[in-house]
Amino acid sequence: MGPKNELVYIVDDDPIVRDALSSLLRANGRDVRLFTSGTEFLGLKRDDTAACLILDLKMPGMNGLEVQRLVSAQISIPIIFITGRGDIPSTVKAMKGGAADFLTKPVDETVLLAAVEQALQKDRSARLEAFEQADLLARYRSLTPREQEVLPLLVRGLLNKQAAAELGIKEYTVQIHRGKIMRKMKADSFAMLVRLATKLSPEQSAAPGRDN
Repeated sequence: MGPKNELVYIVDDDPIVRDALSSLLRANGRDVRLFTSGTEFLGLKRDDTAACLILDLKMPGMNGLEVQRLVSAQISIPIIFITGRGDIPSTVKAMKGGAADFLTKPVDETVLLAAVEQALQKDRSARLEAFEQADLLARYRSLTPREQEVLPLLVRGLLNKQAAAELGIKEYTVQIHRGKIMRKMKADSFAMLVRLATKLSPEQSAAPGRDN
């Protein structure tokens, strides 16, 4: 089971269903937040923690698919749909919209608990990946413009002499830049530097204007 501060949001207009799901999840150590409508959930300021959303498909006013579309435009959160009146077109739309799972009422308790754990694990992984990417980008941005020019040349496998010739600078200068790049990128080896550089998008690693 994940950290205690993880959250499971439940959006369902049926109070009996909300209470039943809430009781089950809380009995299994989950922290739960209840909402009677998609509008109420959309007005929430989310906590900065891993979470998933259990969302009723058929609700008066804004239905589950509409909520999914609006939520996905604002935040990234795994969604588990539940419905007592599901149909194939709705299921297809929900899954194409990125739904983590689609369950039919009455929901099997074991299946629901497994779906919640999988959804939370998905969000944990996504949050960790986003954190690592942000940290990597911060390292890259700590490089000087010239170091950002040297990096892709090294990653391409150019020798210091070749990189120097391409940039019109001295080989010794490339050696100095190489050492600083390794330190700032926190790369223990050249192989690690290559792996880190390949995780940067072409836009992020595009070489800026030159300076020595």
